[in-house]
Amino acid sequence: MGPDSTPAEILGETCVIAMIGASPDPDKPSYGVMEYLLAQGYRVIPVRPGGGEVLGQPVFGSLAEIDVPIHMVDVFRKSDAAPEIAREAVAVGAQALWLQPGCISDEAGGIARAAGLAFAQDLCTRQVHRDEGVGPIGPPVP
Repeated sequence: MGPDSTPAEILGETCVIAMIGASPDPDKPSYGVMEYLLAQGYRVIPVRPGGGEVLGQPVFGSLAEIDVPIHMVDVFRKSDAAPEIAREAVAVGAQALWLQPGCISDEAGGIARAAGLAFAQDLCTRQVHRDEGVGPIGPPVP
């Protein structure tokens, strides 16, 4: 996975997803996407202030707190937060940065690509996974 990877390739090479802005509210888009990705076999780690859990997964306050390698950082935040999240994704060694619909940041894309990360923006991971027929993910990561 690298800067030239397509969205489908990113999903096909991802096992562990850190979801920034994951919500415990079933009416929020991040909840439905997280639920779908978990059902597809991805390990999804919710990242948001306040702790607790989302869909049975423990919440982390930041990417730096996560103690397993992160393949993809999936962002449910406003566009102005994306550059700092990109810097954090680079700092923790993530392989990809994905900005959900409505989150658009050329600056974040530049930061990610300059560090060798794959990058997608203004796209829904659930929709791409369904539309592109992404196959089974790799081996599960504990």
